[in-house]
Amino acid sequence: MTDLIDFRSRAEDRFSGAERVLLAGLNATRRDLGVTADDASLDELAALTETAGGEPVARFVQTREAPDPAFFLGEGKAAELADYVARLDVSLVIFDNELSPVQMKNLESLLGCAVMDRTGLILDIFAQRAQSAEGKLQVELAQYKYLLPRLLGQGRALSRQTASGGKSPIGTRGPGETKLETDRRRIRERITRLEGELREVKRDREAARSRRVRTGVPLAALVGYTNAGKSTLLNALTDAGIHTGDRLFDTLDTTTRRLVFDDGSEVLLSDTVGFISKLPTQLVEAFSATLEELRYASLILHVADLSDPACQEKMRVTEELASALCEPGTPTLYVFTKADRCETLFPAGENRVCVSSVTGRGIPELREKIRRRLDARIIRFDEVLPYGQAGALDMLYREASVDSADYGNDGIRVVGRADARVFGRLEKLLGRRE
Repeated sequence: MTDLIDFRSRAEDRFSGAERVLLAGLNATRRDLGVTADDASLDELAALTETAGGEPVARFVQTREAPDPAFFLGEGKAAELADYVARLDVSLVIFDNELSPVQMKNLESLLGCAVMDRTGLILDIFAQRAQSAEGKLQVELAQYKYLLPRLLGQGRALSRQTASGGKSPIGTRGPGETKLETDRRRIRERITRLEGELREVKRDREAARSRRVRTGVPLAALVGYTNAGKSTLLNALTDAGIHTGDRLFDTLDTTTRRLVFDDGSEVLLSDTVGFISKLPTQLVEAFSATLEELRYASLILHVADLSDPACQEKMRVTEELASALCEPGTPTLYVFTKADRCETLFPAGENRVCVSSVTGRGIPELREKIRRRLDARIIRFDEVLPYGQAGALDMLYREASVDSADYGNDGIRVVGRADARVFGRLEKLLGRRE
């Protein structure tokens, strides 16, 4: 079964000069999310394509039990797709699935145009949006790891490569033609150098984290699906002044701002890159230095767009990704944004709050809930550590706020404050907790 939907009736002036793109996908009946495309994921692929600067002119879907090893689609359907490519005059076909290097090569030869998959498209958007030196390093590393197995036999795709940024065609932003035409050894050497530079970034972040911990200021991390309203919420809470826009992956670089409560206590709010279904593993690995902040958060603010019909599904995707990145047991506060756009019943509960960053609705309630949860997480300790547990003292200096450490006959008396998670680790080191 094949379904072709033609979008050409849409207003042409919206995409004046944009690259014409045909979206394709396989609806695998075995329902493996890694190889399945459906209406919702193709709608999202269309939004991603527009974000990258392309014009989706049609979508082509085949229902089949499993991907074809050579053409991903069945060979007959791939030939049918080639006919649509010629008739619709498109220059790029984007698959809502991850293609193997062989499948991509075969499809490009058959279709006579460039072919890319969802992973390549997301990487291209990240290359376009990265602004900080750290963000550019992370995106470049992810691109090289993605491109390395695809270097051989991809003449058409590699010939499209140009310098990063600007109004380059989709799929061309990144390392550049001369780099991509070098051999695998030089690409691997570049990957090694990038990984070394990112290890330096990680060390700098660890040093900054240690300085922050010594001040005793806790960290709350904002997580959520892309375009859920995290940056706008951070602006509403802290007057952060972050640029915001109604588009996917509008913010890539992590931003941290200080929120001061009426009683004088403080918290650092950290905005993170938005999540998305089928998030490329290369990006998760490359952004590990940035996403590692989630492991040290005392509170997770799960931000969800209440006005989005797919809100629940996107929350599920976020939960799955966050559970792999956050420290187990970290408390979560669910923040439903864009309440001004809704007329439905609002979710209620002690760990839920509905807000509008535009009208200010719910912002005072959210501030109070953040303060109460963080107050409950801070534990004052006064412990005597045996000299054989010097590692516990090192851990407290790194991850807690130590007011004093006095060396006596019985051990080291340490006084300070720690997050409940860190205090639990201390008790485990002292043999009080399994």
